[in-house]
Amino acid sequence: MTTNESIGVLKENILILQDALYWLNRSYNFCSKIDIESNLSEEDFDKMETLSGRFARVSDIIQQKIFRSIDQVELEDKGTLLDSIKRAHKKGLVESVEEIREIRDIRNQIVHEYVKDDLQEIFKDILDFTPQLLDICHKTISYCDKYQL
Repeated sequence: MTTNESIGVLKENILILQDALYWLNRSYNFCSKIDIESNLSEEDFDKMETLSGRFARVSDIIQQKIFRSIDQVELEDKGTLLDSIKRAHKKGLVESVEEIREIRDIRNQIVHEYVKDDLQEIFKDILDFTPQLLDICHKTISYCDKYQL
């Protein structure tokens, strides 16, 4: 793949991310007002479930698509997901490798959690980490501006 083709893929992935960020922000604005310590109404539970899916989607896009696309454009060895995350940290896109690992762990809990009683703790984590995920995404989009996307 040529550099121009790689930049084209990165551009497409940034557009996908921006669309997903709109919906994540929208859900977060609704859900940040919910008292998750109480019994959730069905409507509030639905809103939190929607936020959960959107959090997981943005997490996947930034880690699986964007960080890897940046590596491709910058001619980095493909390596593992952890290698991409470490490079993103060196570029200042994430505060720490641990921060993005925590986001990844929450994403995995969202995808694999089936016990309703455990969801309340996951919802709390999602609300706590959504601002960090949004910050990572905005830093990454700004970083990619140098490629005139």
